[in-house]
Amino acid sequence: MITRLAGRSAARTRPTLGSTEMPPRKPDTPKPKGKATTKAPSPANAGKAPPRTARRPAMLPKSDGDAGVQAYIAGMEPWQAAVASRVDALVVQHVPGVRKAVRWHCPFYGVEGQGWFLAFAAFQHHVKLSFFKGALLQPAPPVGKIKDVRSLDVRELDELDETQLASWIVQAAAIPGWDGGSPRAGGSPG
Repeated sequence: MITRLAGRSAARTRPTLGSTEMPPRKPDTPKPKGKATTKAPSPANAGKAPPRTARRPAMLPKSDGDAGVQAYIAGMEPWQAAVASRVDALVVQHVPGVRKAVRWHCPFYGVEGQGWFLAFAAFQHHVKLSFFKGALLQPAPPVGKIKDVRSLDVRELDELDETQLASWIVQAAAIPGWDGGSPRAGGSPG
C-alpha cells in the first residue's frame, strides 16, 4: 500500500510501515560516452597554475626517539621539511638530552620529568610550531586561543627568526611543560 504525503506532488510517494511495495524508480538516464567535457578556464584564472595541494605527512604511529620525528620530516613538502629540520636542529642544539617522540601523528619535544614543551605539524600552507606553555614565554608567540598554548605559523615565504625561536626553545625547555594527559593517551607516567 502506498500513501500520499500531504502537501506533496502526486509523484512523491512512500511506502507505509509494513508495506512491501516500493515507489516507482526514476528511469536511468544514459551517461554520455566518450571524453568528459571540461570547462574552459575563466578569464580571471587564465595563465595561473592549478591550485597546489600539499602532500600529507606520514600518519605515523606513536613512537619514541628520533627515528619517528625524522620519518615525519621526510614525508613533508620540501619547504616544510626545511623549516622542520631547522627547528629540530635548534632544539637539539639548545636542549641537551631532549626527548623526541611522535604523538597524535606529530613530532613532540620534551624534557624527561618535565613534560612536552614543543610540537609541530605540517598543514597545506604553513608549519605550526606549538609551545605548550607558550603564554609564559617572553615575548609570547603570536598565535593562541587555548589557555597556555601559543603558536607560530611559518609559511613558505616567511623568514624564520632563528634567534627568537632559539630563545623560545630555551625558555620553554626550562619550565615544566605539558604532561600529555594520561599515560594511556601518550602522557608521562605518574
